[in-house]
Amino acid sequence: MVALDKPNILIVEDDLDLSEMLNSYFRVQNYEVFTAAWGEEALTISQEHDVDLVVLDIRLPDIDGFEVCRRLRTQRRTQDTPIIFLTEKRDRVDKLQGLELGVVDYVTKPFDIQELRLRVRNAINRANQPALLNPVTDLPEGAIVLEKLEALVNNSAPWAVLQVSISSLDRFREMYGFVAADDVLRAVTLMVRNAVREYGGSDDYVGHTGAADFVIITDADNVVRIRERIQNRIKQSREYFYPLKDRDKARQAMEENHLLLSSGVVYYNQGPFTDVDQIRSALSNVTTVE
Repeated sequence: MVALDKPNILIVEDDLDLSEMLNSYFRVQNYEVFTAAWGEEALTISQEHDVDLVVLDIRLPDIDGFEVCRRLRTQRRTQDTPIIFLTEKRDRVDKLQGLELGVVDYVTKPFDIQELRLRVRNAINRANQPALLNPVTDLPEGAIVLEKLEALVNNSAPWAVLQVSISSLDRFREMYGFVAADDVLRAVTLMVRNAVREYGGSDDYVGHTGAADFVIITDADNVVRIRERIQNRIKQSREYFYPLKDRDKARQAMEENHLLLSSGVVYYNQGPFTDVDQIRSALSNVTTVE
């Protein structure tokens, strides 16, 4: 009987007693465990080994967990690796900051070791399931979208890639709940689809590069009109994303940059591009808030 590969987890914790306890516990649970007491050490390990999940403390001796998380998300090897924050902090702002960085879970000390084990197992299982369609928007996401972007590298046609993102959606979700946040995503999806249908071509492609990030692959001649259409529709509708009882607070929320639109366009002739990472990097460099 062939043994299944053990999941690899990285525990980043400067409390050596706690780190050793977690190391021993998860090894008994049939995990391969790497440990780091410093943020820079954790980043080095993540580049030298395939890691299925990171358990990450916020308070570290060199760089904090937020910075470690940011840098993990910018590296191709770890951009989708699930991260669980393990910390003494209970401040809501810290939790929101973690969620905005793409942290999948947040566990405060002291914690129940059995609960942490289940959270680790569930996060790894979710990450290993192939992503095809976003359950809220029914748009493609994950590897299939990256493949579409990768195909542009050797495509000589005059293509353009438009990325549209909704800022602070996690904060909105904390305030009004998952149902309201999902309604925002569905509304924006409808606006994006309508704009592409009105001004794009039959071969245009719409998908997700992140939960609140939309990507549109279209013809270079059409992208400006598509972008303007989406911008105008969201600007006209943003106030109505808020529950009726909070409409009087909507303007204040908008002034605080809640649910703002940011977008950026990359054109075929801005290359040459050798891989999808260069296209995504170019998108991040040209993205502006409207």
